[in-house]
Amino acid sequence: MAGKTETFQLVRNDVDKNRMRIRAPNGSFLQANKDGSVTANFGESTTWGDDDPSVFVVTIVNWVPSIFDGIPNKDLLDGTQLQFKSLTQKAFVAAENGGGAALVANRPSASGWESFKLWRIDQNTFNFKVSNNQFVTVSGVNVVATASAPGQTETFQLVRSYADKNRMRIRAPNGSFLQANKDGSVTANFGESTTWGDNDPSVFAVNIVNGPHGEYQICNGYGKDMATQVMNNHWSTYIVEADFAFMAANGLNAVRIPVGWWIASDPNPPAPFVGGALQALDSAFTWAERHNIHVIIDLHAAPGSQNPNEHSGGRDGLQTWGDSQIAQTVQVIDFLAARYLSNNLLL
Repeated sequence: MAGKTETFQLVRNDVDKNRMRIRAPNGSFLQANKDGSVTANFGESTTWGDDDPSVFVVTIVNWVPSIFDGIPNKDLLDGTQLQFKSLTQKAFVAAENGGGAALVANRPSASGWESFKLWRIDQNTFNFKVSNNQFVTVSGVNVVATASAPGQTETFQLVRSYADKNRMRIRAPNGSFLQANKDGSVTANFGESTTWGDNDPSVFAVNIVNGPHGEYQICNGYGKDMATQVMNNHWSTYIVEADFAFMAANGLNAVRIPVGWWIASDPNPPAPFVGGALQALDSAFTWAERHNIHVIIDLHAAPGSQNPNEHSGGRDGLQTWGDSQIAQTVQVIDFLAARYLSNNLLL
């Protein structure tokens, strides 16, 4: 059984998240010794260098296949938050006042103002949204968070180091790269060339804070053509008639099926969602009839997102459902009611 003496702490390097140290229950770090043994007697200090016996390069193996696995740059999805640390200034980039002012690179730690939500355009191109819901933009070489909506001047490219995916450069709409200057300002006027070294003001060590992983992120991450294939394969294989037969055989007499508001526009829902969900729901009703199982249709994602969670179909966790979305929400419910009302198994 696991207890206190079986409890360890993983400490990750800020620059390379796959470099880790392992703090043992006795407070010391594990180290690999020259004789091949591993002991828990290394001290606190480290340079994170290759000569430190307490530093391990970790390969993380995904044991459970995920529907997200095939997305290029799958760690940079809509709603993911990035925190950019300037290697030259040793400080995080912040949107002053959470937005409405210039970007600066002078923060010793990262929190809300130092976190930038991604709106993904493609696998390399993004808008950056700050905490007060404005977008980062460029005016000349000045980088500010003042745009109310994203357009061409709010569209940036993230360029990752081949050697360390958490080292990134940010190409601005004017073609230059963002750089952190000695006075703490951030400007879009650095050239193409880089060594990816710690002395390059256009290189940032990036903390990636996981955002929502919902249907919006899947569809926008893959793009329409591939998302259509992925989602329809998922709908046709994840739950099948055999599952309804199993439930009936084991005494279950009802299922709840969550759907998103865009199902009312199937087979041509608004982007980035893709068609096929309505056919999957039709199939579920067919199987339910064969096995005498009642169905509850759950409008789990309302227009505008009724909560900040990924299952509400939002792009970045912003909850905007309110009075202005009530009519559309009722229309979706009316659509589902009209389609399935004659089915005696609808609850």
